[in-house]
Amino acid sequence: MQTSDWEPVLALLVLVSGAVILLHALSVAVRAVREPLHTGPFSGGLEPTEHALSRFHVRWYPVTMVFLAFDMEMLFMYPWTKVVSAVGTTAVVEMFLFLGILLAGVGYAWREGAFRWS
Repeated sequence: MQTSDWEPVLALLVLVSGAVILLHALSVAVRAVREPLHTGPFSGGLEPTEHALSRFHVRWYPVTMVFLAFDMEMLFMYPWTKVVSAVGTTAVVEMFLFLGILLAGVGYAWREGAFRWS
């Protein structure tokens, strides 16, 4: 018998097709059934009263800016505590200058009424 040049290609095609069919059948056999959740909200425990993508009241934006100012303060103070002993007096002066600028920002926010809720 004479073997054709295409027999190995045909054998490989049959093998790959069988593997794909076997993997598909395996995935159908072990797949999880996905049903919608019938439970309440995750975190708060109460039913939501508004849409999740609703707009925030404008009074929250100044509060957010003040929070970001204090957040940036902490972001710069942690590495500063590691190098203050090596750098010396200059690091202390720079940190108090930075805190003074932040305090001026808080004073401005206070003057503009960012902390008033009524």
